[in-house]
Amino acid sequence: MAAVVDDVRFLGTELERSYEVRVRGRLKFRVGQLVYVAFSLDESVMGFAYPRENRPGLVGSEPHKFQLPDPADMRFNWVHARLAALDPVEARDIVIDAWRMVVPQKVWRAYDLAQRTKETGGAP
Repeated sequence: MAAVVDDVRFLGTELERSYEVRVRGRLKFRVGQLVYVAFSLDESVMGFAYPRENRPGLVGSEPHKFQLPDPADMRFNWVHARLAALDPVEARDIVIDAWRMVVPQKVWRAYDLAQRTKETGGAP
């Protein structure tokens, strides 16, 4: 099943310090002023924060899913993904990993601990 924006939209407000904005009609997720996920106008492509040095490996490993950003955006830690090529779980994981890049380590560690606690039924 292909991912759609609604599969990840709740994360834009659920993740700590994150909020959703619309800029020129495009949905974006931010922490402060840092954008960590943005969708194309037609919501078919999701751009997301990703380590610049790891981009060639990601894009080269699955070129049907991932693309480099436009040349003007190559200076940023950014990659594009075709939502139709992602499954919903993969899309959610990408959003969470992108969020981790823009929040302090203590924030994402607390999130990870809370998720493990949920998965184990209360035991950390």
